[in-house]
Amino acid sequence: MSDVLNDEETATDDFPAIDLEKLAFILLKARAFDAQEDVIEPDYGSNASDDQFREVLEAYGDDATHGELVDAINDLNWDEQCHLVALVWIGRGSFDADQWQEALSEAEEGHTNHTAEYLTGIPMLGEYIEEGLSAFDISLSDIEAMHL
Repeated sequence: MSDVLNDEETATDDFPAIDLEKLAFILLKARAFDAQEDVIEPDYGSNASDDQFREVLEAYGDDATHGELVDAINDLNWDEQCHLVALVWIGRGSFDADQWQEALSEAEEGHTNHTAEYLTGIPMLGEYIEEGLSAFDISLSDIEAMHL
C-alpha cells in the first residue's frame, strides 16, 4: 500500500484530493471519538488509577476529542470536505471505489456548512475512512505513527 501519492495520482479525479497528513489526523481523532462511550457517572469521584482509567473512554463535555475532530474537518476547504464525505461513503459501502465520481458528485450536490456535524454523527467514522482509503490501496500507517 502507498503512504504518499505522487503528483500524477493527485492530478486525477479518481482519488480523494485531501492532504494525507490532514487525513491521518482526522482518522486518528475519529478513532478516538469512536472509542468513546456515554458518561455513566457524571461526577466521577474515584481515583482514575484505581479504576484502571476507564473514565478516559467516557465522552465528558470538556473532552477535547470531539472539538478537535470538528475543527479538523471544518479546516478543510470545500473540495476537501466533499472528498472526505465521498471517501466515507465508499468506506461504508454506499459506493464502490470505481464509483468515485458518482460519490463525489453526490457529496458536492449535498454539501452544507454542517459537514463536521454530519460526519461526527456517523458511528464508526474512523473505520469508514480507513476502509475508504483501503479501497484505493492507500495506508496512512507511517503518517499516523508520526502523530502518535
